[in-house]
Amino acid sequence: MNRRSPNDEAPPEPSQPGVGPLQKLTPQQLQGWLEKRPDWRVEEGHHLLRTYRFPDFVSALDRIQQIGAVAETLDHHPDLELSWGRVGVKIFTHSVDGLTDADLQLAAGIEALEGSQ
Repeated sequence: MNRRSPNDEAPPEPSQPGVGPLQKLTPQQLQGWLEKRPDWRVEEGHHLLRTYRFPDFVSALDRIQQIGAVAETLDHHPDLELSWGRVGVKIFTHSVDGLTDADLQLAAGIEALEGSQ
């Protein structure tokens, strides 16, 4: 397992034209992305948030494991909160103290888990 600190994050190459891996996204870029994903929200223009609900603790814990696998694949790691039947996800790029394309890629990877059940 990779044991890097959050300050060492190196986001993957961007998928949006004109956005470098360490550049903060503009409000317009975020708005366009969010319009297609109403379950996500941006807080303080700084980080993406989403809450997932599950029928029990074990299901929520399983999702944490799945999210961890996605994060390791992308080498970009969210803040996760686990409680009975609930998983909270908070994503941002520590090195720029805001949102980058790497955060959108991670969020999309987490969303893809919904279809894999």
